[in-house]
Amino acid sequence: MTGECATGRRVWAVGAEPVASPEAAGVLRDYLAEVASRWYGRPATDEELDRAVAEDPVEDLTPPRGVFLLARYGDEPGGCAGVRLLAPGTAELKRMYVRPELRGSGGSGALLAAVEAAARGMGARRVRLDTRLDLVEAIGFYRRSGFVEIPAYNEGPYAQIWFEKRLD
Repeated sequence: MTGECATGRRVWAVGAEPVASPEAAGVLRDYLAEVASRWYGRPATDEELDRAVAEDPVEDLTPPRGVFLLARYGDEPGGCAGVRLLAPGTAELKRMYVRPELRGSGGSGALLAAVEAAARGMGARRVRLDTRLDLVEAIGFYRRSGFVEIPAYNEGPYAQIWFEKRLD
């Protein structure tokens, strides 16, 4: 699943991972720490992170209606994304994240390609997501990747902007 290419450069590899595995839990905790810290304008406490996990669980990112993807850069876990079916033909992207020190190395593109393939495998013809307005890097990435802004499709407590990408 992961490894070095012939030139010795590390490469990204993305594969399904149980959401409760230690590596998945570690990357998810890093994701939550970053987005919660941005929300609060200061480092989030362990209690705040625990509350965030409880408020938005990820147990539905499991087959057959979902999948959690772990991205490795070389041998190290470097990012994650989840995809789940919202309705027939419609999937939702959740928890897309690449560790800050690895941004710009192709991880987001590798994750998004894997998300789209997983969504298609579940019969989806479109992928939706919600995010926050302060996550400007993510918004820019989604727009560059073919997502278009749509009206709100949920009432998530932190959802401020919604996107969709057609897969056909």
